[in-house]
Amino acid sequence: MPKSVTFKKGAASVLIWSVIAAAFIGPGTVTTAATAGALFQLDLVWALLFATVSCIVLQEAAARITIGSGFTLGEAISLRFGKNKIKVWLALSVIFGCAAYEAGNMLGAVSGLKLIFNLPAVYSTTAIFLFCGILLWYGTGRILFHFLGIIVALMGILFISAASGIGYSFMDVLMASFQPSFPQGSGLITIGLIGTTIVPYNLFLGSSISKNQSVREMRIGITIAVLIGGFISLAILVAGTAISGVMSFDALTEALIAMKGKYAGTLFGLGLFAAGITSALTAPLASAITGKTLLSSPNRSWSEKSVAYRLTWGIVLATGFLFGISNLKPIPVIILAQAINGFLLPFVAVFLLLIVNDKKLMTPETINKPWLNVLTLLIVWVTIFLGLNNVVKAIIQTFYPGPEHSYYLILIGLLALSITIWVGNKIMLQRKNIKNPGE
Repeated sequence: MPKSVTFKKGAASVLIWSVIAAAFIGPGTVTTAATAGALFQLDLVWALLFATVSCIVLQEAAARITIGSGFTLGEAISLRFGKNKIKVWLALSVIFGCAAYEAGNMLGAVSGLKLIFNLPAVYSTTAIFLFCGILLWYGTGRILFHFLGIIVALMGILFISAASGIGYSFMDVLMASFQPSFPQGSGLITIGLIGTTIVPYNLFLGSSISKNQSVREMRIGITIAVLIGGFISLAILVAGTAISGVMSFDALTEALIAMKGKYAGTLFGLGLFAAGITSALTAPLASAITGKTLLSSPNRSWSEKSVAYRLTWGIVLATGFLFGISNLKPIPVIILAQAINGFLLPFVAVFLLLIVNDKKLMTPETINKPWLNVLTLLIVWVTIFLGLNNVVKAIIQTFYPGPEHSYYLILIGLLALSITIWVGNKIMLQRKNIKNPGE
């Protein structure tokens, strides 16, 4: 019979997994959630609930892979797909996603400084770039995470306090959580909310920090930590409903000052900067870790001081620097970055599903249960549907502008369902140890 988890062990697990929550409460979450509130009020709360639950499910599966097999998610994928180029493609996709995030992270950190000191973007971007580069080069970036994480937590408390004074009741938010809707023009924001909560590179990070934990400890830690992060994201969305007009960091600051006083503007600026710089460290680091776990081999060194490792995080960091000095408006760039990672998510989730159902890697106790497969396949279907919907809409509006038709959604839903059924069938064959044709 499994041992019970003591309060001390449970609290320690929550603290460990708070890294994941802190990683997705960055400039992307602030921007995307506040924009969702400003443009669509509570209409997209359901997407945030779906993203939070999905994040728990996928992070738990990634961590269980390490506990059950002894390999991190990246190492398990390398073992499972070591004889083909799939792992190379996956590594490049995740690294590309990290680069997209880094653009938003850098712009968010610069915007936070601008709200407080009004510094020219080129100076603050250069300072942040050099600061992060030095910490990553010497491997000391993790030292600042806890301190800056406190500032991010204070920003979260500010949004929770602000949201409580908006005027929506608990029942208003609860009803919106279970009423999926797709307002006109909400597609990019919807998939952005999912992409900013279920961060694909967090699945690789989470897998690597689950070593030496029991399944119960891990589940308690992930569930509580991600729920706290989801609650903060919800507070940001509700606070965003107070913005009149187009969402911007200045508009959000003015709304917070109007509700809570001048200190709220300063705290938001500090929190946005802290969220940006911690994420600006995490994204390059995660890209290098992903490359290391997926692409390392006896003939290719991926130590923390190797050229490949440093070049990977260097490219991602440089991407953020270039966007930071480009004078681009941060809000559209950040939302697009979240959407890009939302598009990548179903691919990573499929690989995760294949690994967590592999009898050769997982123990009988840690292999996926049938109900978890159904739940994860539902997540895959929804993310594929949202991604395809955005692509098809963009194509149609470009070549055949005009009113939207409901049959588009039906066709897209059926196509996404077909892909999901194909994945489900592949998993069933794998669990029955039947070799799939073409493998």
